[in-house]
Amino acid sequence: MMQITFLLAAALSAALASSTPADTNVTIQNYAFKAPTVTIAAGSAVIWKNTDDDPHTVTADDGSFDSKGMAQGDTFKHVFTKPGTYPYHCSAHPYMKGVVIVQGAQT
Repeated sequence: MMQITFLLAAALSAALASSTPADTNVTIQNYAFKAPTVTIAAGSAVIWKNTDDDPHTVTADDGSFDSKGMAQGDTFKHVFTKPGTYPYHCSAHPYMKGVVIVQGAQT
């Protein structure tokens, strides 16, 4: 009985781990978002990290998220709960642009 309980617990743990959305990383480097376009599942997060000497922001075009100023080494994480296309930019350098595409079932 104990072995069956252990096997069930291991199977449940594996199923939960595989259904947990993974974070997607975007690096801010040389005044650009690398990768400029990412596609993720609803419920997942994107983490941006600024590696430039100058401060940058991650600002949604529609105002739905904003990192404020990020110094070198700073990160910003945003969880996207609804499917859609989310264009964003750096408010200090408007030519820096990116897009997050969120896929998932509409509710």
